[in-house]
Amino acid sequence: MGRGRSASYEDQREMILAQAANLFAKRGYPATSMNQVAEACGLSKATLYHYYRDKYALLVSIADDHVSRLAALVDEEETLALQGEARLRHLIKRIVDEYADAQNAHRVLTEDVKFLEEADRQRVLDKERRVVEGFAQAVAAVRTDKADPGMAKPLTMLLFGMINWMFTWMKPGRSLDYAAMGPIVADLFLGGVDKVKAP
Repeated sequence: MGRGRSASYEDQREMILAQAANLFAKRGYPATSMNQVAEACGLSKATLYHYYRDKYALLVSIADDHVSRLAALVDEEETLALQGEARLRHLIKRIVDEYADAQNAHRVLTEDVKFLEEADRQRVLDKERRVVEGFAQAVAAVRTDKADPGMAKPLTMLLFGMINWMFTWMKPGRSLDYAAMGPIVADLFLGGVDKVKAP
């Protein structure tokens, strides 16, 4: 019987993905080399190749792991007893909290998915659609106009427009952090500008 992978193996793998995501986010996937990833990780190239066969494997793992976490988050929400506005607010808070610790991975997902091969890109996009559908269902549940269900997805995409691009202007150490922004996004989306309260 083969031995299972140690916890240190998974820790090392996560560290490599985090460093690669940081480089891809800052330099772009095409401009980043495996040499640069190895250097950022403090590893030899031989050790890096023990974990990932090439730069493309890193890209697939970063994008797929990130979107899988988002999809799992939406799936978990469906098991909770929250309904209506409380459910949507909780979903928004959780997704904003997830982005707080995954800004580089999210930038890679939004900007570098085009470099994935068709099968990999389709798998990632299918998971993204699951996330959008979960949010669209929550949005539809809070709308009083049930006669126009076609608006749920466009409204969901507008909501994601607010959330997805926070990483482009949110800076660490400022008065508004990701924990504060979740309720603000929910207030703005659900109630309009006049309903937004400072944390």
